Amino acid sequence: MKFYDKTIPEVEKELQTSTTTGLSKQEAKARLEKDGPNELAAGKKKSLVARFLDQFKDFMIIVLIVAALLSGFVANEWTDAAIILIVVLLNAILGVFQESRSEAAIDALKEMSTPNAHVRRDGVILEIPSTEIVPGDVVLLEAGDIVPADLRWTVAESLKIEESALTGESVPVDKSNETLPKDDVALGDRVNMGYANTSVTYGRGEGIVTETGMNTEVGKIATMLNNADETTTPLQKNLNQLGKTLTIMILAICVIVFVVGVLKADPAQRNSKLMIDMFLVAVSLAVAAIPEGLPAIVTIILALGTQTMAKHKAIVRKLPAVETLGATDIICSDKTGTLTQNQMTVEKVFYNDSLHNNSEEISATNPALLSMVLANDTQIQDGGALLGDPTETALIQYAFDQKIKVEKLLAEHKRVQEVPFDSIRKLMSTVNKFGDKYYVAVKGAPDELLKRVTQIEVDGQVTPISEEQKQNILNTNKDLAEGALRVLGLAYKYVEQPYADPTSENIESDLIFAGLVGMIDPERPEAKAAVAEAKKAGIRTVMITGDHQITAAAIASRLGILEESPDQSHAVLTGAELDKLSDDYFVKHVKDYSVYARVSPENKVRIVKAWQANDKIVAMTGDGVNDAPSLKQADIGIGMGITGTEVSKGASDMVLADDNFATIVEAVKQGRKVFSNIQKAILYLMSCNVGEVLTVFMMTMLGWDILEPVQLLWINLVTDTFPAIALGLEPAEKGLMKRKPRGKNSNFFSGGVASSIIYQGILEGILVLGAYQFGLHVGPHVDNPSMQHADALTMAFLTLGLIQLFHAINSKYIHQSIFRKETFKNKWFNWAILGAAIVMAAVELPFLNKLFDVTELNGMQWLVVILAGFLMIFIVEIVKFVQRRLGKK
Repeated sequence: MKFYDKTIPEVEKELQTSTTTGLSKQEAKARLEKDGPNELAAGKKKSLVARFLDQFKDFMIIVLIVAALLSGFVANEWTDAAIILIVVLLNAILGVFQESRSEAAIDALKEMSTPNAHVRRDGVILEIPSTEIVPGDVVLLEAGDIVPADLRWTVAESLKIEESALTGESVPVDKSNETLPKDDVALGDRVNMGYANTSVTYGRGEGIVTETGMNTEVGKIATMLNNADETTTPLQKNLNQLGKTLTIMILAICVIVFVVGVLKADPAQRNSKLMIDMFLVAVSLAVAAIPEGLPAIVTIILALGTQTMAKHKAIVRKLPAVETLGATDIICSDKTGTLTQNQMTVEKVFYNDSLHNNSEEISATNPALLSMVLANDTQIQDGGALLGDPTETALIQYAFDQKIKVEKLLAEHKRVQEVPFDSIRKLMSTVNKFGDKYYVAVKGAPDELLKRVTQIEVDGQVTPISEEQKQNILNTNKDLAEGALRVLGLAYKYVEQPYADPTSENIESDLIFAGLVGMIDPERPEAKAAVAEAKKAGIRTVMITGDHQITAAAIASRLGILEESPDQSHAVLTGAELDKLSDDYFVKHVKDYSVYARVSPENKVRIVKAWQANDKIVAMTGDGVNDAPSLKQADIGIGMGITGTEVSKGASDMVLADDNFATIVEAVKQGRKVFSNIQKAILYLMSCNVGEVLTVFMMTMLGWDILEPVQLLWINLVTDTFPAIALGLEPAEKGLMKRKPRGKNSNFFSGGVASSIIYQGILEGILVLGAYQFGLHVGPHVDNPSMQHADALTMAFLTLGLIQLFHAINSKYIHQSIFRKETFKNKWFNWAILGAAIVMAAVELPFLNKLFDVTELNGMQWLVVILAGFLMIFIVEIVKFVQRRLGKK
C-alpha cells in the first residue's frame, strides 16, 4: 500500500495508531504474532554435501566418471581410472570453495539492521529490539540512528536521510511530513517516507511504521535475491557442449571399431574372448579420445587468471567469472561511487557578478567564502578529516583547497547564535563574532534566499540589488542546475549585537547577496578513458542510477556514454517512464537508451534482462543494497570493495578492490586472454586426441597391431597436462582489446577452431601412420619381421607423443604465425615442452623398455620421429598462412 499520498490522520486511521500515544503493548504483541518479527527471511541454504554433489551434475564430469569406471572394471586399467577420478574430485573441491551463493548477501542484509529502536507505546518512549517493531509503531530517530523499518514521517525537524545504498541518491535527502501528490512518485522522491537500513545524518524525526521485515523495500530486494535465476556462464555452457560433442564422437567411434573388429574376424574366432578383446580396444579408444585433464586444466587456467586479476585490484569470487568477463558486450554501471567519486565537490562559484572555476583564487575575506565556512556544521577532526553533510563538507574542502586557514577563521569568528536548516524555508543561518560587530552568514536555496535579499556586493561595493541583477542571478542558477550542479545561494549582513529573539524572520532579512556555489559529485578522472577503451573493444557502457535525470545526463555526457545512443532526445529514461513501457517494446528498444535515472531495484533487473534478451552478455557494477538483485541477475556482477555494502559484495561474482571503473576494463582484457588461452589449450588437446583416435582407428581398420592402453595413457599423462597449462599462461596477444566481443553464441570451437582441430588431428594421424610405415622399412631389424614390427610400433608410439609437443608450439597462435620473437617469451611453456619431451623419450631407457613394451631405436629411426614433429609445425604454419591470405580471421 502507498502511504506517501496520504495525510498523517489518514495514515493513523489506516494503521489504527496514534502519533501521540502509539500502539498499546497488547496491540503491539498481537501484531507481532500476526506479522512476524521485523527481520529478513533467509533463502534456502544448501549444505556443504549438496554443494559438493552439484559439482558432479556437469555433463563432462559424468562422462569422465563413466570412462574411469570402464577403465577400471572392464579394461582393468586402475591407474588410468585413479587419475581420472582424482582429477574429477579436485575439480569438485575447487568448485565448492570458489563458488559463493546468495546466503552471504542475505546475511549481510540482516547484519545491517539496527539492534534497538526507540518507539512510543501507551504514550511512553521505550527502547526495544528492532525485530519487535510492528506496523503502526511510532518510531523516534535522531542523527546517527539507522531507520529500523519503512515508515511515514510525522515529524521532520531539519531531517536528512542518507539513502544512497537504497536509491543511489548521491547526497542525503531532505525529509518532510508533507503529503505528496497521488501520482506515482519514484522511490527516491518520496520525501515523506523513510526506509529500513537507511541512516539519519542530520536533525531528528518521528514516523509511523508502515512495513516491516520482508515487506520493506529492503525486504523486497532480499526476496529478489532469493528468487533470482541462477545464470549459466558462457564457460559452463561451452564445457557442457564440449562434453556432449565428445561423448557422441566417442560412442560412435567405439561402436564402429567394435562392430568392424568383430565382423572382420574369422567366423570361427567370433567367441566371447574376441568380444572382450574388441571391447577393450573400444575402451582404449575412449581413453584416448577423452581429454580427462581438461576440466582440471580449465580450472587451473581460470585460477591463474584470478591471481593476475587480483594483482590488478579485481578480486574474483567465482572462477567462471574470469572467462565471462572476456565475453562482455554491455557494462551496466551504477553512477554514484563507480563512475563518480561519491564525494560532493565545489566546481563553480559565482560572485562579483561573474562565474569562477574552483581553481581560481578567492580571498579569505570574500563574503561568499565566509558564508560557506561560517554557516556550516562540518566537524574538522585531527588530521583534517571532515565529518558532516556531504554538501557542507564540500564547502570546507573547497576552502582548504584554496589554502584558507579554516580552523583559524572559525576560531576568530565564534558562532553565538543560529537558525538551523529546515526543509520548509530551505535556509541555514549563523551569527558569528566579527571584531566589534557580528557577521550573519546565510546559505540555502537561491530562490528562497533572493526573497530576503535587498542589497548586493560587487567588488567590495554594497549597493541596492536591481531586478536585472536578480534575474542574472536566477539565470546563472538555472544554467548551473542544468549542468547537473547542486546550487546554494550565499548571503550575509553585519549587525551590532546578537539577537534577543533569534528567529528566521529577524536574522534572515535585509540580506546582502554574496554569491552562488555549484557542487557536483564529479566523475572519476580515469572513468572517461575507461569508457572510451571499452568502446574500442566493442563494449557499450550504460549508466543506471537512482540520481536525478539532469545530473545523470550531465555526467554521462562528460564521460562519453550518451554518444552511444542513436537518439539523444530519448537517450535518458527515468524509472517512472520505464514502468510505462511493455516488456516487448523495451526489449526491442533497449539499445536506444544509454542512461537510466531515478530507477528502482526492479528497474535495474529489468534493464539487465532486456539486454540479455538481445543475446548480450551483461556485466553490472554496483555498490548499494539496491544493486544486489541486478548484480545477481547479470551474467557477471561486479561489486565495489571500498564503498560497496556487504550485500552488494555478497551478490557479486567479482569485487573491485579499488572501486575503479578502469579496473573493469583491465579485467575484461584478462578475461579475453583467459578465453583465448583456454581455446588454445582445447585446440591443442582435442587435435592431439583426434590424432590418437585416428591412429588407433586406422590401425584397427587396416588390421595392424594397435598401441597398447599403457602407451596411450603415458602419452596422455605426459603431453596433456603441463603443456596445456603452460598455454594457459600465454600473455595477451596484441590487439586483443581492439576486437569486438565474440558474442553470446560463440564457443570454444568458434573462429575456425573446430576446423583446425579436425585437419590438425588428421595431419597428426597421417604423420604417425607414416612413421609406422617408415619403421617397417628402415632400421637394424629389416631382416627380422617381428623385431622390425616392434620397432615400427615404437616409432609410432614416440612419434605420437613427441609430435604433440611440437604441435603445442603451433597452438600458441590459432591463426597467426609462430615465427615471431614473442613466441618463446613464455618461459613456463618452454620448460614444460622441454621437460615433457625428456620424459616422453625416457621410455627408451633400458629399464623402462619392458614396462612400455618398446624397443631401442637407432639414429635413422629417431631422425624419422623428429622429422615428423617438424613437419607438423611447418605444414600447420603453411595452412595458417593460406588462411590469412584468404582473409580468414
